[in-house]
Amino acid sequence: MDRKNLVLVGGGGHCKSVIEVAESAGYSIAGILDVPEEIGKKVLAYTVIGSDEDIQRYADSALFLVTVGHIKDPALRIRLHEKIRATGGQLATLIAPTAHVSKYARIGSGSVIMHQAMVNADAQIGQGCIINTFANIEHDVVIEDYCHVSTGAMVNGNCLVGAGTFLGSQSVVVNGVSVEQGCVIGAGSLVRKNIRIKGIYSGNPAILKMKL
Repeated sequence: MDRKNLVLVGGGGHCKSVIEVAESAGYSIAGILDVPEEIGKKVLAYTVIGSDEDIQRYADSALFLVTVGHIKDPALRIRLHEKIRATGGQLATLIAPTAHVSKYARIGSGSVIMHQAMVNADAQIGQGCIINTFANIEHDVVIEDYCHVSTGAMVNGNCLVGAGTFLGSQSVVVNGVSVEQGCVIGAGSLVRKNIRIKGIYSGNPAILKMKL
């Protein structure tokens, strides 16, 4: 298997951002898998070469990266990861060359660290996460599986962000705070206290708007 040969799964807007990161990190993109009606179409310079039913065809020749976005729910990303693993496929871990990832940090398989992001010492990023452009993950933070830390968001030291959580652009989680699994934190919100109820939160300070 060519460790630099990459198949992207999902052809939307997030895919376009990941293409640029993958190119700059030295990957060769073999193509994109998307819904059947998109086969043959182009996403930037790359062709949609099949659907997720074709994952098996590429399992021995390429790594995979799921490029479906996540705002409210990571369920589709999780399903695609499971499908890739069930075929014996392997997931890439993609780090932009302009990102800073401490040598003491740990990054899970299938995660992508976008341009200008910071992942500091002893941080742990789970599987299938999106750490987006200019996001800051400070020391001793745990970001559990299938989280999306959006553009410019900041997670300060010693925080725990539960699996499947979405942190909106420029949201801030203050030191030592825990966020329950599956939450949505609105853009620009300030999380000052532990969040123990799964829901949608926004504001400064962030308050519960809707239970999920």
